[in-house]
Amino acid sequence: MVQQQTIMAEPREVVERSFKINEKLGPRLIQAAEQDAILRIGWTSAGDPVPKNGELGLCPNLPKGSKMRALGVLGSWVAAYGSGGNFTIQGDTGSFLGAANRGNTIVCEKIAGNYAGYAMRSGKISIMDGVGDDAGAFMEGGVLLIRGSAGERIGGGMKDGLIVVHGDVGKSPGSGMTGGKIVINGRYPSRLPSVVTQRLLTAAEVKSINEELDNEGMEIPKDAACLVPTEMLSVENPEPPVSSSDLTSIGLVAGDLHHTASYQTCDTAVLIADGKDDILSTVLPLPILPILSNGEMLDATSLDALSAEILAKQPFILRENPRPLDFVFLDTDNLADAPELLDECSGVVVDLDELPAMTSEEIDGFVVAVRTLLGMDKPVSFVNAISRVESLHVRSSHHGIDLAISRIEDGSGIAEAAALPMIGRSTKSHLSHSGIQTGMLLGLSASGQDLAILRASGIDVICCEVPMQDPQDLAHWLVSLTNELGGILRRLGLDSIELLERQHLRALDYETAAISGLRLVGYDRPLPHWFAR
Repeated sequence: MVQQQTIMAEPREVVERSFKINEKLGPRLIQAAEQDAILRIGWTSAGDPVPKNGELGLCPNLPKGSKMRALGVLGSWVAAYGSGGNFTIQGDTGSFLGAANRGNTIVCEKIAGNYAGYAMRSGKISIMDGVGDDAGAFMEGGVLLIRGSAGERIGGGMKDGLIVVHGDVGKSPGSGMTGGKIVINGRYPSRLPSVVTQRLLTAAEVKSINEELDNEGMEIPKDAACLVPTEMLSVENPEPPVSSSDLTSIGLVAGDLHHTASYQTCDTAVLIADGKDDILSTVLPLPILPILSNGEMLDATSLDALSAEILAKQPFILRENPRPLDFVFLDTDNLADAPELLDECSGVVVDLDELPAMTSEEIDGFVVAVRTLLGMDKPVSFVNAISRVESLHVRSSHHGIDLAISRIEDGSGIAEAAALPMIGRSTKSHLSHSGIQTGMLLGLSASGQDLAILRASGIDVICCEVPMQDPQDLAHWLVSLTNELGGILRRLGLDSIELLERQHLRALDYETAAISGLRLVGYDRPLPHWFAR
């Protein structure tokens, strides 16, 4: 494991400094690239060195032809998402150097942290004094060149690309790799993962790799080891456990209120980032963010005017081709597309379950880079497993996230009814008066009854997959949700979804009352063990 200098600056101060640097550099990058000029970080205008100390998330999406040089000890997520620029670091850098690279040429003259070149697609990253764990994880292309020792699991999960190490590597190199090559001119473990095969390079490969490295001092010898994926039988993995129940065992009761007229208008709209002065609010006609893979499915050219109008007002969570009102679902698979995706959307939903586990400093770096691309006035959301709800809420509060979404289907099998008090307790402990909203990601499509129950439980936004892919059918589904939710509100004597409260909920059976803490219907109060200390 490579040891790095400890960064002593206060986290909030570092984040603010990092945002300011990115803000100042943004307008200058294109101009400098056109003039073939080098922009510098860590020197005064007179050229005197003022080394940086922990700045993170710097220079995301460097444009083609741009040239940057930095001095000092930088933090994580530096020069990520690059589109063809040049970045040289005269010093150390933290984790995720050049993550999701798609064209940058990056040189780190000293030590780099964990996950260097994570999910990179193209470009070249050279690290001159060793690297931490998981370098080149999930690489899809490009070249990662390392001089010095490398940590564990180098090239883990890589799909393509080339990693060259002039030095020793830690255990489990190439773990989970399905493509690409790891060339090691040094020592490596004698016991390799089952998916990895060691072989010698051919003369043609040695010549080709050295031409690609284009560095006489870093050429590989003919006896260097080459690790490649082993051919394996393809087998289906078992499905993880699913939630042990849904919300059908929870009812909604009116209490003392009389029902309202069938023609009563009901307000079902919800605002994301409501009350945050520095974030643009997003209006949801319903308290739902449906999930689709591709925004092209929402093409309204073939729709009737009414259906097109309905879809035009409803934001979705999309992985590709978002509209200006939609949210982007960001994970490892589309991380390298972040600059284009985030430039075209209303907000981002980050899947923490599908990204590497990150420290607080690494999350800060990620958020700085993402908000620089997204815009400071658009909401950022985190998704995490329901079994990690407290961690999700603590992190969301610490890093200033706008919406914290708990994923029900996390493999734990936790019932939806049991998730309600888990989220409620954590919200009370960690998010009170923070302005951060809570969400739930369901495993199935939501009904109007589900929306009402979850809103009454204190959940602000419900996310779920859509029940159909046809845009015409989607419009009809949204209308049916509106009608069902409006009917429930009128039955309860309410004219707004904001008036739904926990007192409207009843557990319809003993088991649901036992795991949810809701009042048992008939008994009309929580079961005694919920009062025990």
